[in-house]
Amino acid sequence: MNPEFVLRPVENSDLAQLTELIQHSAGGMTTLPEHPESLEERVHQSCRAFDHRVRKPAGEVYLFVLEECASQRIIGISGILSRVGGFDPFYTYTIETVLQEYAPLGIHKHFELLKLTRNHKGPSEICSLFLHPDFRHHGLGKLLSLSRFCFMKAFPERFDEDVIAELRGYIDPKGKSPFWKAVGKKFFWSDYYTADILCGIGEKDFIEALMPEHPIYVNLLPTTARSVIGKVHRHTEPARSLLLKEGFQTTNEIDIFDAGPILKAKRSELQSWSNTVDASCIVSTKPLQNPLRALVANKALDFRATVAGVDFMDEGTACISTETAERLNTTDKSTIQILLI
Repeated sequence: MNPEFVLRPVENSDLAQLTELIQHSAGGMTTLPEHPESLEERVHQSCRAFDHRVRKPAGEVYLFVLEECASQRIIGISGILSRVGGFDPFYTYTIETVLQEYAPLGIHKHFELLKLTRNHKGPSEICSLFLHPDFRHHGLGKLLSLSRFCFMKAFPERFDEDVIAELRGYIDPKGKSPFWKAVGKKFFWSDYYTADILCGIGEKDFIEALMPEHPIYVNLLPTTARSVIGKVHRHTEPARSLLLKEGFQTTNEIDIFDAGPILKAKRSELQSWSNTVDASCIVSTKPLQNPLRALVANKALDFRATVAGVDFMDEGTACISTETAERLNTTDKSTIQILLI
């Protein structure tokens, strides 16, 4: 059970491979646009985020790439935003229910409203997850997703207690967003993807200027738009299922462009957070006796995580292979994180 893939922080030298990888996402990576300059700046932001002097969340972007060890090919990416909002607010639609009634005629009706909400000091956000279609097997999606919680647990001061996941909304077979067609297109000059990408790279002034201030009655929208509120893109369904199993909960908030759901959790209540244990590692040159399949990570800012065999020796001690130690850049008696998967 030797590690074949390793997750690590993105580096400036990864830019060319990252550009190629994102082209397979079919416009789904709005936080990592294909625009070269914007993507390069995003990578630079991530490199700065891992500075040892960071002590609290202030909107840092942490990006991790998944590398195939044999070929050194980047086949996946995932990220964490330490805090949404800040100087540029985080916009969502909050779904609210109101009662309108007229007692003399016995009329009592409930209506759902979409209310534009601004969050200037929001929670942390897990984001930017994408795995190359040819590698969607052997639990690599779990490695990409859950490793982020290991990093957050190793450096809790860098993140908020609340964590959200903004999932990609429904897109029809023609690549169109029914919700955008019914709502966003009425107010913005651009197409859906341009608006979403601008928002993803922090260019949000147009939202404040053009988005309607007054609530939108859901029952006034066409059926095609109402039916996709809170619905995810078909490629996002596995990620949604994984997060719900982790302990994320649905909320009454949706994305303002495609109506994708926003999930939320307390990081300390996540399943992987609770089940991840620290252990002092023993690096063995011999085959492990009773290895268990686990996500294994170091506890360094030069973060590394992989899926490998682990042999628990006693309380607080675990044995790993030399190959695993090399992948994690760790040595005998170093502290590692272990999550059985």
